[in-house]
Amino acid sequence: MSRIHTERHRVSRIGWLRAAVLGANDGIVSTASLIVGVAAASGTGSAPLVAGVAGLVAGAMSMAAGEYVSVSSQSDTEQADLVRERAELAKQPALERAELAEIYAKRGVESDLAYKVADQLMAKDALGAHARDELGISEITTARPIQAAFTSAATFSAGAAMPLLMVVVSPTSLLVPVVSITSLLFLALLGAIGARAGGAGVIRAMVRVTFWGALAMALTAGIGSLVGTAV
Repeated sequence: MSRIHTERHRVSRIGWLRAAVLGANDGIVSTASLIVGVAAASGTGSAPLVAGVAGLVAGAMSMAAGEYVSVSSQSDTEQADLVRERAELAKQPALERAELAEIYAKRGVESDLAYKVADQLMAKDALGAHARDELGISEITTARPIQAAFTSAATFSAGAAMPLLMVVVSPTSLLVPVVSITSLLFLALLGAIGARAGGAGVIRAMVRVTFWGALAMALTAGIGSLVGTAV
């Protein structure tokens, strides 16, 4: 008897991986940019550290709330579609059967076989079959607001803690270059980890996150320096 070949697909990680990478990236970039901008404007003192801590707390709460609201909107839309689909299955099962069979036929299944497949799937779980094949809603891709909120908040805090640590250990005179360089290294590491977890190209991911992080910090430092000079 042959064994069933099992495969592990990384698409199952989409829900939490997207929120994790977004949270950590935003934590590093926004906090490092804030620290660099304040340091460029005010020079020495505790202002960069205070700004970084405030940015961490506010950013984590904002990420959690934003992810929860946005993913909840997705979840509400999915649920509304499922309610509508359930009603259509109750009112016009024949049309829904034909609709499902047409989907399979467009994918290359012969017409008679497509109807047989539709009949068998609908006999087992009609709503599940239509949710998956007509609406594109599955267990893997379904919206999870709580998971997204907690993941984003936690990873944002972890990302923001990295440039904050550099503020504590860096000499005041070297604060801006140390925070900038180490934050770019953290971003490159994050890009590599995210790419590995998702099975994507590591170098491309590292270059992408590092470039945008460098651009954000450079713009913030420039604006901070101009503001500091003006006042």
